[in-house]
Amino acid sequence: MRPSWDEYFMEIVQVVKKRSTCLRRQVGALIVKDKRILSTGYNGAPTGLKHCSETGCLRDKMNIPSGQRHELCRGLHAEQNAIVHAANSGVSIKDATIYVTDHPCVLCAKMIINGGIRKVVFASGYPDELSSKLLSEAGVELVDFGNK
Repeated sequence: MRPSWDEYFMEIVQVVKKRSTCLRRQVGALIVKDKRILSTGYNGAPTGLKHCSETGCLRDKMNIPSGQRHELCRGLHAEQNAIVHAANSGVSIKDATIYVTDHPCVLCAKMIINGGIRKVVFASGYPDELSSKLLSEAGVELVDFGNK
C-alpha cells in the first residue's frame, strides 16, 4: 500500500534520527516544501566538536530533567540543525513543513516561527505548553501524527 505524503516523510525522519549522538533521546527533523526535501537534521554536537557519546552527557551528570535547562547541553536540536543546514546551503524554508520525531521545544518553536515554516508534523509527545501556544499564536499548524 502506497503511503501518504505525511507517512512517507515521517518514515524518512525515523531514519534521520538514527544519526543522532545524543545519549538521552534520538530526534530527527526533515524540512519539506512542495513535496521536496529541503533539509534534514538530527540532534548532536556542533560540527567539529566532540559528541556526547564521546564526552558523556553533562545534563545526566547534573541530574537535569528532560525538557529543562536546554542551555546546558553540547548538542543542537534536530529542528535547529535542519534550519541551520538549510541556511548554510542558501535554501529558503519559508512556507515549508517540518516533520519531527518529537514535539518541538519552545526554543525550536521560535526558530520555526522566524524561519517561516507554516506546518509542524510530529510523531510523539514532548509536551511544551509554551511551544504549542507560540506556534498557535503565529499561525503555524501543529499536527500530532502519533494520534492519527
